[in-house]
Amino acid sequence: MTTHAPGYDELDEAAQIEALRPVAREAATAFGLEVQRLEPVLHAYNTTFRVDTVDGRRVALRVGTNSKSTPANVTAQQAWQEAIATETDVAVPRPLRTGSGDWFVTTSPAGLDRPVLVTAASWLEGEDARDHAGTEWAHSLGRTTALLHRHATDWSLPAGATLPRFDDPLFGDPEVLPSAAGLSRAERGVVEEGLGRAREAFARVYADAAVLPLHADLHGGNLKWHQGRIAVFDFDDAGLGVPVLDLAITSFYLRRSAADGAEAALRAGYAEVSPLPEVDPADLEALVASRQLLLANDLLGSRTASLRAMAQEYLRTTVVRLRHWLETGVFRLDVPG
Repeated sequence: MTTHAPGYDELDEAAQIEALRPVAREAATAFGLEVQRLEPVLHAYNTTFRVDTVDGRRVALRVGTNSKSTPANVTAQQAWQEAIATETDVAVPRPLRTGSGDWFVTTSPAGLDRPVLVTAASWLEGEDARDHAGTEWAHSLGRTTALLHRHATDWSLPAGATLPRFDDPLFGDPEVLPSAAGLSRAERGVVEEGLGRAREAFARVYADAAVLPLHADLHGGNLKWHQGRIAVFDFDDAGLGVPVLDLAITSFYLRRSAADGAEAALRAGYAEVSPLPEVDPADLEALVASRQLLLANDLLGSRTASLRAMAQEYLRTTVVRLRHWLETGVFRLDVPG
């Protein structure tokens, strides 16, 4: 009798983490780390393990479970992060190289039908910076975002490195959202209209505009309070875009409440370092709303068990939020269902 070995997508969250543990340990060895303890700290879009080494170091090891980054993309991400750590006052983890000088390890977890890339970086101590934390962290993040943009303007990609161009609401990903199962005809129409309006706004904003490397995922889940200042990590979504896109992405996560002043603090912090990007308010709203489209589209294709489980509910939430934006011209997260 033949026993079916479940694929990665069929495993629950705990089993998925255990399937990734051997490749994380293998990658740690390639980065020259003698592992004393290997603990999962996040299993979501990608999977991060904390490595405590025999010689007393602590390292973040990231397995690109759902990552779409190519080797050339990861080379760009890690090289930019290293340049930021070396050339600016922005706090970021310092990426590690393997014994052969590479920025990543290529490995094949059990049950997955494709190889994944694993990166390593110094561990960031400190408290997580949450999106609902108010104006202090938003102001600090605004300044940090402007400093990243200023550095990116003068930084050049190294040989063999590339970054994707983010001039479309879905960042070039396959378009699965409009045809998702469970949408009524009316709901499908809301999604299609939202995508259409967002694409029109992207076309206007990018017309004749210069692009530069962006982090493209600046929100509380990728920030810490480290030694009294905002620290930025997780450059896996970095790409080429216009500066206002970074601000719009952060603004998306600040839209839970209009009363706390965090979004105004974000802009004020940015303006202390660099002039705010000029953009039509309606186009800015479309860029903010496009984040909803991107997240829902990504979630529908995720291989992580916990994310797949929430895809249908998030799809309904997406329709409610998009409908509110289309009807009022303002995108919010705190709209009633």
